[in-house]
Amino acid sequence: MRILFHCIAIVFLSLTYHVAPAQILFSEQAAALGCSGSSFGNGTLGGGISFFDFDNDGWDDITVSSEEGQPVRFYKNTEGTFTQVDLGIPDHMGEIKSVVWVDFDNDGDYDLYTSSNSDGRALYENDGALNFTDITVAAGLYSDQLHDWGASWGDYNNDGWLDLFQTSRHDGDASFHNKLYENNGDGTFTNVTSQSGLIEDIYMSFCASFFDYNNDGWQDIYIADDRPQFANLMYRNNGDGTYTEVGNSTGTDAAINAMSTAIGDYDSDGWFDIYVTNTPEGNVFYRNNGNNTFTDVAPSNGTLMETVAWGAVYLDADNDGNLDLYVSSSWTNPDVALTSAFYRNDGTGNYSIPENAGFENDDAVSFSNAIGDIDNDGYPDMVVLNFAPDDIYVWKNECPTLYNWIKVKLEGTESNRQGIGSVIEISVNGEKQYNYTLCGEGYLGQNSSYEFFGINDAESIDYIKVTWLSGIVDVLENPDINSHITILEGSTLGLETPDSSYFSLYPNPTSGILQLRGPKHLNTIKATISDGQGRVLISKTMDAQSGSLDMTGFSEGLYFVTLQNGSVTEVQKVILK
Repeated sequence: MRILFHCIAIVFLSLTYHVAPAQILFSEQAAALGCSGSSFGNGTLGGGISFFDFDNDGWDDITVSSEEGQPVRFYKNTEGTFTQVDLGIPDHMGEIKSVVWVDFDNDGDYDLYTSSNSDGRALYENDGALNFTDITVAAGLYSDQLHDWGASWGDYNNDGWLDLFQTSRHDGDASFHNKLYENNGDGTFTNVTSQSGLIEDIYMSFCASFFDYNNDGWQDIYIADDRPQFANLMYRNNGDGTYTEVGNSTGTDAAINAMSTAIGDYDSDGWFDIYVTNTPEGNVFYRNNGNNTFTDVAPSNGTLMETVAWGAVYLDADNDGNLDLYVSSSWTNPDVALTSAFYRNDGTGNYSIPENAGFENDDAVSFSNAIGDIDNDGYPDMVVLNFAPDDIYVWKNECPTLYNWIKVKLEGTESNRQGIGSVIEISVNGEKQYNYTLCGEGYLGQNSSYEFFGINDAESIDYIKVTWLSGIVDVLENPDINSHITILEGSTLGLETPDSSYFSLYPNPTSGILQLRGPKHLNTIKATISDGQGRVLISKTMDAQSGSLDMTGFSEGLYFVTLQNGSVTEVQKVILK
């Protein structure tokens, strides 16, 4: 097990500490960077866009959905410029909504899932060499439902396999409802909507996000519902395979024309907040109070917007350590209402639209958006999906002040391979930031597989802490700044035996045989080995001075060893490599 480092050289403009806020500057470069001919078309209420490295070469690519009769388009990133490529995917040419790259089978490559409101959904399996096979029917995901919209992937039962939550926007037939599909881990899915306690009724749902609003280690689901008669839904994960709808008690049941669900921790308090777009009545910015309730702070923090808003995405545009916010709109007349909005976070949680940030001509009919990194410089760029005749916007980040940063990608072993549902915490001079890993978010969007952290003028990071859905916690101290880092689950555990430990287990990590040594006055001890799901694999009474546990044949990963003698019980973590 190891940590993989891919450091990108970076030129420092200055070694002095900056006092004044950095200038934020973006420029639209779709044509210059090779993305001409990339409009969505004129389909129903737009489609999705992905800014995700689909060929796993370290450069964020772009995937663009399409109106009916047009194919999904793929733009490969080659060291900062894009070329449209044919991936040989058997496109159904229906009107596509979500385009999400997901490693549903944990094999290390990315498969493609698309949803449609006119031609059904599709799952294309990648064989590892970018050869794709339509396995929708074989996987149990086929449906003649023609009102699919947003797709979000998460692990609702913490079994290490990504499950699918598919929204439906339909107002005439209750059979067209939102659906949850459990990943069986064998290439197939089971519809568990009913048994999981989700409401099987019409809600005209645009989009949803898996995230953990109460920090209990289980993924909840938040849903944006179109039309005021269908309040937004918050499903609390009960940890037993079921959900309870708690929109009213959490204060998140907005009854608006809700479009998107953007998730981020704008105030760096460790509790994840929600931004929901709306029509001119105003957007909703739900601050997570950390006590199972939320408060709408949009009217007071400057993000009400009051236009026809769609996609929203959090990003730290200038890497100053504060989460900014970009919101797309289908409004085109700037004399009447905002045609888009870039909101800068001043560090206190209040937002304003800065001057001369480059968005003066951002007035296309726009829907989905996403962030990625065009040239791997550590500064987040944006893509926006537009109606014809406008191509997509590719907003290149050209902030002139070079603050420091780090980008973190995850590779799960016990958890799902993409590390979706993990909380990444960094500490910079004792100040914390938190990112939550999602797969399908905003309005039909998908962001880069890397999580971006800006650290301002700081020249070091205290640590990176990753809390995985498995319960494993990795801590990497003093990582290299201005670098791209991939953290493998279980590779940076603090495995030293605590000073107060009663029993000693070694070697740890182990290749198979684990030795035990207890206090000299003990003769025997009961030892139990469990996996991350709590399943008991070994239980035996053994010699307390020279006993051993044979883990040969077990899968690599994290295990828990419970050692007991009389009233003394200890649980220690062990890694099998």
